[in-house]
Amino acid sequence: MHKVTVIRSRAAPLLRSNVDTDTIIRIERLMHVPREELGRYALEALRLRDDGSEEPGCVLNQPPFREASILLTGDNFGCGSSREGAVWALMGCGLRCVIAPSFGEIFYNNCFQNGMLPVRLPADAIGQLAAQAGTQEVIVDLRAQTVSAGELCFRFEIEPMRREALLEGLDAVTDTLRRGERIAAWQQADRQARPWVWPPFG
Repeated sequence: MHKVTVIRSRAAPLLRSNVDTDTIIRIERLMHVPREELGRYALEALRLRDDGSEEPGCVLNQPPFREASILLTGDNFGCGSSREGAVWALMGCGLRCVIAPSFGEIFYNNCFQNGMLPVRLPADAIGQLAAQAGTQEVIVDLRAQTVSAGELCFRFEIEPMRREALLEGLDAVTDTLRRGERIAAWQQADRQARPWVWPPFG
């Protein structure tokens, strides 16, 4: 998994609430399209017309935001069914950070498992960033836990272990293996403190 430290990009302002995982990627795409090609179909209900041509009114199709790595959006982004492919699709179209007031819980967790940074900011802060989106680059600094654009700067909170995993580019398995000695030490101490919960050897 790639490391996430600083993401610097124009931020596409898709200010819609309750964008669910089926809107992010349709289930039939996950069944028939290879993972590496899912980006073509990310948010297709918003980005594409029925004939497959681009919807010019969609902000993601407009010149300042075609190459955006950051998405500004509304409440409850990624709600709905559990669909890890929703994160794969967004990353496949170049996004590395989604900024919203709130997220669907499963989607939020899936972001960290796949190297995408979900940032929670108040709606007012997102509105201020969106107002400058056409002219100002947005900088998301994970180490400093800040989102800035021009003179604007907002701090965000993130669980320390998840922050560390993204900074180091660690997935769940690699992170667990790295903590092997600490886990073994805890198990040994717990075996002595509560022997009745551990099965006997042999």
